Amino acid sequence: MNILITALRLAIQALLAYKIRTFLTMLGMIIGIASVIVMMSIGKGANQRVQEQFDNMGSNIIFVFSGSTTRGGVRGGFGSQFTLRINDATAIAGEATAIESVSYILSTQAQLVLGNKNWRTRVSGTTPVYQHIRKLSLSEGRFISDQDIRSAASVVVLGNTVVESLFAPGEPVIDQTIRIGNVPFRVVGILEKKGTSPGGRDQDDTVIIPFSSLNRRLIHNRIPGLVHVIMVSARSREQIQQAKLEIESILRRRHQILPGQADDFSARTLEEFATRAEEANKTMSFFFIAVATISLMVGGIGIMNIMLVSVTERTREIGIRIAIGARERDILVQFLVEAITISFFGGVIGTLLGIGIANLISFLAQWPTIITLNSILIATLFSASVGIFFGFYPARKASRMDPIQALSFD
Repeated sequence: MNILITALRLAIQALLAYKIRTFLTMLGMIIGIASVIVMMSIGKGANQRVQEQFDNMGSNIIFVFSGSTTRGGVRGGFGSQFTLRINDATAIAGEATAIESVSYILSTQAQLVLGNKNWRTRVSGTTPVYQHIRKLSLSEGRFISDQDIRSAASVVVLGNTVVESLFAPGEPVIDQTIRIGNVPFRVVGILEKKGTSPGGRDQDDTVIIPFSSLNRRLIHNRIPGLVHVIMVSARSREQIQQAKLEIESILRRRHQILPGQADDFSARTLEEFATRAEEANKTMSFFFIAVATISLMVGGIGIMNIMLVSVTERTREIGIRIAIGARERDILVQFLVEAITISFFGGVIGTLLGIGIANLISFLAQWPTIITLNSILIATLFSASVGIFFGFYPARKASRMDPIQALSFD
C-alpha cells in the first residue's frame, strides 16, 4: 500500500510539473469518454422516446391490413386491395377470446375548406370504439357516437394540426361547419395533441368522421362493408401474441385460405414495430459508440507517446533510483500509476463533460437523454483500462532500464 501511495504522489508531482502537456495528453481521453456517455445517453433516450410514442398510439394494438395488389409484377403493398370487411371485424369480436375491443377504418384523401382556407389530408371513417383503442382524449367537444353511425351524421372530429390550418387562433371551432370535398360537416370535437408517430407521421393531422358517413357521403362506396384496416386491442400485453394468432386463424378460415397459401391480409402488432425501431436505434448507437471508442484509442496512444517521452526525459532519475535500491517492480508501478492517473482524471473530466453535453442536448433539442450509472461506470473503468493497457509498455521499458546506461545518459 505504501508503494502505491508513494507512486501516486510522485505521479501527481510529475504531471503537475508539465501542466499543459498533461492536459493535452488528457484531451483525447476527455473527448472519448464524453463521446461515449453522450452517445449512450442519446441512444437510451431514443429508445425511451420510441417506446413512449408507441404507448401513445394506443393500448395493446394489433393492426390487420387489407391485402396487396399486383400489377405488371409490381406489388402495391398491404392495404392497396380491399380484402377485409366489417363482417370480418364482427367475427373477430365474437370469436377471439384474447381481445378486448375491435374497430375498423376506411379512409380517403380529401380537401377540407373553411372560408378562404383549405387543407388536404386523410379522412378516416371509423366507429366510437376507435377512441378507446387509440387512447384518444378530447380537448373540446365529443367523439363520434353510435347514433352518428346509425344516421350517417355529417359530424367531424379534428386533430390539432387541422384546426391550426383552418381556424385562426382563439376562433371558435366547435359547431362550426367545414366542407370535406363538397359536403358540409359540423365540428363536434377536437383531439388532444399526440405528436408524431414512430414513423414520423403527424398524428394530429387527422380527421375522423363516422364510418357510414364516409361510405355514403364522400366515397359513395358501391360495395358497402369494405374496410382498409381492422384495429384490435388485446386484453393485456401478455395476450397480444395469442390475440394475433386467433385473428389470423379466424380470417384464414373466413377467407378460405388453404394451408400453404399466402394470406390476403397482414396482422402486425405495435410490439413488432417497436422491436424494429429499437433494433435500428441500437445499430446507430453501436456505430456512434464505435466512433467514440476510436477516439478513446487515439487518447490511449497519446498517453503511451507522452509516457515514452517522460521515460526518456527521466532516464537519469530512473538510473539513480535503481542505483540506490529501487526494484524493477517499484519503477514499473511508478510509471504505470502515472499513466493510470492521467487516464483516470481524463475519464473523470470527460464524464462530467459528457453529462453536461447530454443535458444541454436534452434542453436545446427537447430530446430525452438518459444518463445511467452503468454508462458512467463503464466509461470510468474503460478509461482506467486504457491507462493500464497503453501505459504498461513505457512502464515496463523504464523498469528494465540498465542503471549504468541510465546514469551515463546525457
